[in-house]
Amino acid sequence: MSQSTTRMLTRVKAVYLFIRNNGPVTTSQIAEEFGITDRTVQRDLHLLAYNGLVNSPNRGRWKITNKKVKIS
Repeated sequence: MSQSTTRMLTRVKAVYLFIRNNGPVTTSQIAEEFGITDRTVQRDLHLLAYNGLVNSPNRGRWKITNKKVKIS
């Protein structure tokens, strides 16, 4: 696995944990917490949502789903 892929997966995991611990949160809150752009946050959230791990029931406010996750 490439270094950039590893870095992205580490960040996506951290975003998921941030939402789990602080949710519901906005895209801007995530961007500020991790020092990344809103667009990067949107890509990460899309990946998490595609896998059924987060959703945004209220537009722009993200929370985790009830899907079971094993964090290693």
